[in-house]
This record gives sequence, structure tokens and C-alpha cells, in this order.
Amino acid sequence: MKLKPLDDRVVIEVKEELAEKNVGGIIIPDTAKEKPQIGKIIAVGTEEELKELVKVGDEILYSKYGGTEIDIEDKKYLIVSRSDILAIIK
Repeated sequence: MKLKPLDDRVVIEVKEELAEKNVGGIIIPDTAKEKPQIGKIIAVGTEEELKELVKVGDEILYSKYGGTEIDIEDKKYLIVSRSDILAIIK
């Protein structure tokens, strides 16, 4: 399935973090972890100014509580607006 965001939105593939153990060997459940805030852009919306700023393949840092999460074919994606993009990681 292909997603084509509209206006000032981008689709981000969320980086998955592996299960973590602390020094004592206790596994930290996913619900207690902070969500990752780094992702890879897989689609850019139709706004011309946005297309000049970011492109498909860019890794970005996005706001903690921004966007709409969706699951497609066992992968997590996030649709965020331009204002939720904080930085491009180079």
C-alpha cells in the first residue's frame, strides 16, 4: 500500500527500538519506554515549500506527541505536519 500525504504532511517510518535490559537483567516493557523521535521520511506532501525543505529518505527528529500513528503490513508509520518536524539529521 502506498501513502500519499496531502498539503504540509509527511509520512515517516518510525525507527523500532529493540527490547532493552537494564544492568539488573530486568526487561523494560514497551509501555514504560519513551517512544523514539527519529524516523525516515518515506513520502512528502504536496506543499511546494515543504518539498524544498525535506525529501524522501531524510532522517528527521519529530515532536514527541505529534502526528498520527498507523500500522501497515507490520510496520509503524507516523503522519506528521510540517510544524511537528523539528530537525533534519545529517
